[in-house]
Amino acid sequence: MDLKIQRPSPTCNQTGSEFKAGDVIFSALVREEGNLVRRDWSCDAWASPPDGTLAWWRSVVPEQIDHGASLAPVEVLLDTLESLADQPDEASLRYLLALQLLRRKVLRFAESRSAGEVDASCHTGEVVSLACRRRDCEYQVMAVLPEAEEHAALEDRLASLLWSGGES
Repeated sequence: MDLKIQRPSPTCNQTGSEFKAGDVIFSALVREEGNLVRRDWSCDAWASPPDGTLAWWRSVVPEQIDHGASLAPVEVLLDTLESLADQPDEASLRYLLALQLLRRKVLRFAESRSAGEVDASCHTGEVVSLACRRRDCEYQVMAVLPEAEEHAALEDRLASLLWSGGES
């Protein structure tokens, strides 16, 4: 059985004062109405574990870590992949985005189609068929490798699509 323990509270259970990085705090898992609830106290407010305590421990509030950039949501990336389908000059970016989604296991290779079965919008070059279970659809993506002079610009654009909230 896995216990789901809440994250530390930002304030003391008794005094309501806010914890700061480096503060010593005491935490306890307390039985309340048939559930285990985490409670946190400042060092000054802690006397002993309350009744109904299953476990308690002493810890130090860590420094706040700036996680910086985070991955963009998959739904946003899929929307972008779909919107790029109507822009032939963005075929390289669409292909690289599709490869990233394939790598993340959002897309998977579908059964390959012969050239005669491919949509009219994908009339030249090699076409990769990728299936998306999340949206229950299939994408036809032109396999267009970027030109050497496009590498840096495409890398920056792809990074800005994939990452949000930090420097890309």
